[in-house]
Amino acid sequence: MKSWIAFLALCLGMFMAILDIQIVATALPEIQSAIHIATDQMSWIQTSYLIAEVIAIPLTGWLTRVMSTRWLFVSAILGFTAASLACALSSGFAGLIVGRILQGFCGGVIIPTVFAAGFQLFPERMQIKATVVAGAFAMLAPTLGPLIGGWLTETYSWRWLFLINIAPGLLAAAVAAKLFDVDRPTWSLIRNLDLPALISLAVSLASFELLLKHAPKLGWLSGTSLGLGALFVIGGWLCVRRCLRAEEKLIDFLAFRDLGFAVCSWYSFVLGMGLYGAVYLMPLFLAYVRQHSPLEIGMIVLVTGAAQLAAAPMAAWADARMDARLLTIVGYALFAVGLYLGAELTFESDYDAHFWPQILRGAAIPLCLLPTTRLALADLPADRLAMASGLFNLMRNLGGAIGLALIDTMLAVRPEGHATDIAARLQSGDRATAAFVGLPLERFAGQPLGPVDAATVEIVRPLVERAAAVSAFNDCWLMLAALVAASLLAAPFLRKGPAKGVDLG
Repeated sequence: MKSWIAFLALCLGMFMAILDIQIVATALPEIQSAIHIATDQMSWIQTSYLIAEVIAIPLTGWLTRVMSTRWLFVSAILGFTAASLACALSSGFAGLIVGRILQGFCGGVIIPTVFAAGFQLFPERMQIKATVVAGAFAMLAPTLGPLIGGWLTETYSWRWLFLINIAPGLLAAAVAAKLFDVDRPTWSLIRNLDLPALISLAVSLASFELLLKHAPKLGWLSGTSLGLGALFVIGGWLCVRRCLRAEEKLIDFLAFRDLGFAVCSWYSFVLGMGLYGAVYLMPLFLAYVRQHSPLEIGMIVLVTGAAQLAAAPMAAWADARMDARLLTIVGYALFAVGLYLGAELTFESDYDAHFWPQILRGAAIPLCLLPTTRLALADLPADRLAMASGLFNLMRNLGGAIGLALIDTMLAVRPEGHATDIAARLQSGDRATAAFVGLPLERFAGQPLGPVDAATVEIVRPLVERAAAVSAFNDCWLMLAALVAASLLAAPFLRKGPAKGVDLG
């Protein structure tokens, strides 16, 4: 019982860290208005968090060896809580960004620490159950984010998006400090810190995040994009080179020499693309096309979380008894189908249209997460577990970042072509296109319409633009479905075998 209380405290801290970025996204206009942030600077509220988070995740292994798992988590959750308070009290752009950077770094440390702790705290027969619990916390946070964020913003104010972290953060820190103790710190490692590798890592990952942020708007071949891409490649090469040669490694890239771990990390990458892509696309469609409020959006996307919770016990039962490769194939195939069904949107698509795709995606998430996490981490020795967990979770975040960049690029590029095609089909009298756009069907009988007056063009233009946007959203869903489906080609390279004697009770 002591181990479970300690582990749940860690999961609570992870939940708050993942939830934070989702709920803040719902209130960006309110934050911008309250502290007078320029429109072109507003995205830094999220970008600063993401850059700090993605830098912190791969450093978790080294930090764990230095501080121990317990004191690293306690320091990180207290830092996250203090940064949340600073964000809530901020009165200007600079103070808010400093707080978000600290939040992101501490949050990035927390996530892999929790997944590694599940394998440190429990014997093999209990590890699946621990992974189910951690996965539920990790995957529910993006789903509940719009609902919680919308309710807090509408009921109280944007500052409560940060204040909500304080009580759970202090509780998690107190419980972990009291009950969690699995290893000892090695403070002497600080003297051997590979500073050039750390700087190279920070430059590479920060450049990568900035590239993914700016390239969809500026163009992937713009000078800025090419420069950021060069920094990413050079910084990454220098970091990997130093880590491979160092006696005390900042990051254990040699973990990827294990084919089983590498394939599981690939699946973590693909899950990040599909999961974060879906969590991004649905609220965007419901806000832009359906004009729903944040709270209404939250109520609709809650279906994914409910399906995930319902499926998690069954996924854990199956993971204890079935071939992990088969479960991975079923999970990712089901996830791909759920994404594909999302590509049948019209301008009228609302709760009912999203219900079954969300059910399939929510049910698939535990089947995607459980077998690959266990196969990636379960057999690793304790001294490599934290570093491997950091790399495994980093791959999911990088997949999410790349997926969002691809979505932003498609949403920026595809509507223009769709609008041209829709206009041409309307001009030819296509009834199906007229119905898709939302026009009366009386004039559309498969015959060219002939000249259209300027007043009619002005009335029809916003409907065509809306239909073009919907088509671009459908393209994004199809892209994610294709990428997830293609990942199944790697399934034969997964390790084989169910866990033996697993206790799910």
